[in-house]
Amino acid sequence: MATNTLSSAFRKIDVDQYNEDNYREEEQTDPQTQPVGPDESEVTQLLNQGNNVEALKTVLKNAPLASKNQQVKDAALNLTLKVLMSFKSSQIDEAINTLDTELVDILMKYIYRGFELPSEKRSGHLLVWHEKAYLVGGVGSIVRVLTESKRA
Repeated sequence: MATNTLSSAFRKIDVDQYNEDNYREEEQTDPQTQPVGPDESEVTQLLNQGNNVEALKTVLKNAPLASKNQQVKDAALNLTLKVLMSFKSSQIDEAINTLDTELVDILMKYIYRGFELPSEKRSGHLLVWHEKAYLVGGVGSIVRVLTESKRA
């Protein structure tokens, strides 16, 4: 027959730590692997040379998506918005067609982050970017952006 010990010690064990399917967010502990974002001087130099497409690619390839530092993310957002605003509406199609699927998804992340900071001219321009990016990336791009845990 079992004896009642009135012990509740077993209740303090976290059984989820033994579950193989337990989700853990990826952590980066090495500060040298922390993404620092795009180089502002390089991007500005490309913009001054009139090479907007390369500036866009540079900003998107160096996006600090895994960074936990909000200042780095905000600086990258401001730089990306500066690059996006440097395009004329007629140049947007050509620029988006040079991007691969991953970069289109990152572009969509920045477009949605730009919508969070509305301004009169920027919002309309971002809507044009969104329309053109949607034509290339489709609904899948929007779904990947909205379900991704790493934000721009």
